[in-house]
Amino acid sequence: MFGLHNQKHYSIKLLCLVANVSRSGYYKWLKRVPSKREKKSIEIGQAIKRIFKESDNTFGVIRIQCALKRELGLSINHKTIRRALHIMNLNSEIRRVKPQYNWTQSNALYTEENVIDRNFVAKRANEKWFTDISYLKYGNQQKAYISAVIDAHDKSIISYIISKENNNQLVIDTINKAFQSNPQARPIIHSDRGFQYTSQSYQNLRLKHQFNSSMSRPGKCLDNQPIESFWGTFKSEYYYRKVFGSYASLLSGVESYIDYYSNRRYVPKFGGLTPSEYRQTA
Repeated sequence: MFGLHNQKHYSIKLLCLVANVSRSGYYKWLKRVPSKREKKSIEIGQAIKRIFKESDNTFGVIRIQCALKRELGLSINHKTIRRALHIMNLNSEIRRVKPQYNWTQSNALYTEENVIDRNFVAKRANEKWFTDISYLKYGNQQKAYISAVIDAHDKSIISYIISKENNNQLVIDTINKAFQSNPQARPIIHSDRGFQYTSQSYQNLRLKHQFNSSMSRPGKCLDNQPIESFWGTFKSEYYYRKVFGSYASLLSGVESYIDYYSNRRYVPKFGGLTPSEYRQTA
């Protein structure tokens, strides 16, 4: 009513008549001082809106609950948060379904058994790493490729490389980068049976860093679930919602998201810690 009076210059008398309230009742409401409880509710609502917007509209109820606890020390019931989101019309972005593409199968030089056998639980950091390559687009439908290593224990991205070429060097650089930051690690590294992972170059890499190798069964992408899950999160929360006009903007954008994922995206099952924080507790 107050907004209509100021913006549209409707008279208070007319607005009160339409709203079926007395003028004296309206002015009494206008002058009232909000209670402490009402002020607190307003502050919580503003905090929820801020957290939601800072997550680029991706945080749901549980992650907002974690953020309120972490950042403000507030323990807010999930029903209260859901109600506040509904009132403010704040809805998380919906995952977009993308078509699946089949990779061309090549003759494997070296293959390994599925040692992991879908046991994705790791009791400590650097026990089980999962690696894979996914493709991205930028500019005028130009392709780029991202190769990454994720730790099953804390869901941390140990290393990643983006390249315009999908070749053995992309994988070699990714694995070398992972061991540069974790020189004492001797993990099992699980991959699919792509040509990079069954090549002589990858075999040399395994001997160099002394890691054990595990490979998915043919056509079983769920054998590599931890890294596949990350691709789904990365693309639904960020990549599919953006347009990258250049290769440089793609590089910058991916770097920004992975920093957010590692350091500001709270994980409920880690007690509200981020992947990097949970890794530090190991």
